[in-house]
Amino acid sequence: MSNRTFPPFSLSRLLKTTFDPKPGQRVAVLIDLADPRDIGGFKFLKDESLTIQRKAHDVFYQGLKNGVMDELGLTGGDIFAYEMTGGSNLDLSDEAFAPDGRKLSFEKDIYPNYDLILCVSTYSATAPLTASAKKHGFRGATLHGVNDIILGSGLAVDYDEVSVEAEKLRLGMTRADWVELDFQIEGKKHTLKLDLGRQEAQKSHGLCRGSEPDVANLPAGEIYYVPVGAEGEFPMKYEDGTLGLMTVAGGRVVKATLLRGNPATIEAHNRKLEGDPVTGELGELGFGTQVLPVSGRDIQDEKIRGTFHLATGRSDHLGGSLTPDRFASRLNATHDDILFSPEKTPEVTASEVRLCRDNKVEVLLKDFRPSAYMESLLA
Repeated sequence: MSNRTFPPFSLSRLLKTTFDPKPGQRVAVLIDLADPRDIGGFKFLKDESLTIQRKAHDVFYQGLKNGVMDELGLTGGDIFAYEMTGGSNLDLSDEAFAPDGRKLSFEKDIYPNYDLILCVSTYSATAPLTASAKKHGFRGATLHGVNDIILGSGLAVDYDEVSVEAEKLRLGMTRADWVELDFQIEGKKHTLKLDLGRQEAQKSHGLCRGSEPDVANLPAGEIYYVPVGAEGEFPMKYEDGTLGLMTVAGGRVVKATLLRGNPATIEAHNRKLEGDPVTGELGELGFGTQVLPVSGRDIQDEKIRGTFHLATGRSDHLGGSLTPDRFASRLNATHDDILFSPEKTPEVTASEVRLCRDNKVEVLLKDFRPSAYMESLLA
């Protein structure tokens, strides 16, 4: 747990820092619901299990209405619900609903008519909203999984400072040839090598200013790449706690092998890999840049310095080429993060992470701790 102290969360400060909004710009809040019609009369607020959607209403929607819009000169302040996608970064239905019961179209009624869109949801919508922002010209932020810890830390930081630190790390990690990840699990060592092709490293830094359409994923704070190839093995912990070993060839997970847990989980994964091979494509390698407390939500915990994550599937929102139309099934077109951290994967030791650029190998992380090299980049 981080001992760092944070200022109280301020919606006004977050919007000003992230967007630098101009007077007269229209803002809206989106939430996802199993039945989006339950936004009618705010019926969903009666369901105590919908803690994320409650935060969207109480903190963001009410916050806008109760002073923030007036302070920033914003207009709109509306809230809409869409049907839960059931998976990370799956495309949204075009259908949305308003509290007064109106059925609306994202393409006709929402995207063209708002300048700033805040999506506070159960499942990440970064990929589909990024694609829609480029088409319609809005800016936005995705804040899936929001809880009190995130509000009090990852969303309370100064994103100008986050951006400066992220850029220092990016400059020390960009144009790399490859990264190797060493894992220890159940007494055996496994290594995954990712070919980065000397690409420019990218940063998620929480700033989405200016007039260019863009979507920030908040909390932010990571350096990431879209690998051009990968070979080797890495362990993965499934949602039910099952541990599997992923065999990677040609940049994709091609086979899962049971290490511990439920054989049916591994069998289902292998059926998916066989039936829709692009689901195994490694579409991201990311490193956290911030000093933050563990929140229990990957959206913040992958931004903690010392952690790293892989992701399989869709990568178009990160500058990759894997778009939803290349999947055999629309429901498989997810972007699924695989986080490695002491809290999320205590069964796995990430003994060393190495980066090679300009024919020189640098250790980035050792046992989930930043190396002397990484720390020197922040000096």
